[in-house]
Amino acid sequence: MNFLEERILKDGVIREGNVLKVDSFLNHQMDVSLLDKIGEEFHRRFSHKKITKILTIEASGIAIAYAVARCFGVPMVFAKKAKSINIEGDVYTAEVESFTHKNKNQVIVSKKFLNCDDHVLIIDDFLANGCALQGLISISESAGATVEGIGIAIEKGFQYGGKSIRNLGYDLQSLAIVESMDHVSQSICFRNNEI
Repeated sequence: MNFLEERILKDGVIREGNVLKVDSFLNHQMDVSLLDKIGEEFHRRFSHKKITKILTIEASGIAIAYAVARCFGVPMVFAKKAKSINIEGDVYTAEVESFTHKNKNQVIVSKKFLNCDDHVLIIDDFLANGCALQGLISISESAGATVEGIGIAIEKGFQYGGKSIRNLGYDLQSLAIVESMDHVSQSICFRNNEI
């Protein structure tokens, strides 16, 4: 069992509807020491690849992506869920559906921050159905960038997102893959995922 799985067992809360709450340490209140370990682990897993940018989506992926970008010593770019007046010029867009929020968003990345010379590592906190990842892959492809890999903190292995992304040929690595969970017993089973 790895450090993230141990933390999920200790502080994660399972809610009805296949919801795993990790807001006490990962995506609301953040344990910065844990984020550093996550960044270091993704660096270990992908350091053999040429990475020039870390790409994520707001909001929960930002802190994890920052920790990874710090380890690689490269910029981190996040897709915004709304165009604001401080975004100038042309943008790449993709529509993504959120499993957690049950809504669709247009996400955008300014064209000046992502281009055909970039080798991208996509990072996010959760993978359920894969819609956010599909959007980030689409934006990367629109920019002509190369997706070198995808790092996910927690994957719901019982949902189809991970399988569909892997079937597309991407190097997808998740630190914790939940095979099953039960909100009544608060029990969770992880896939053997040691690398």
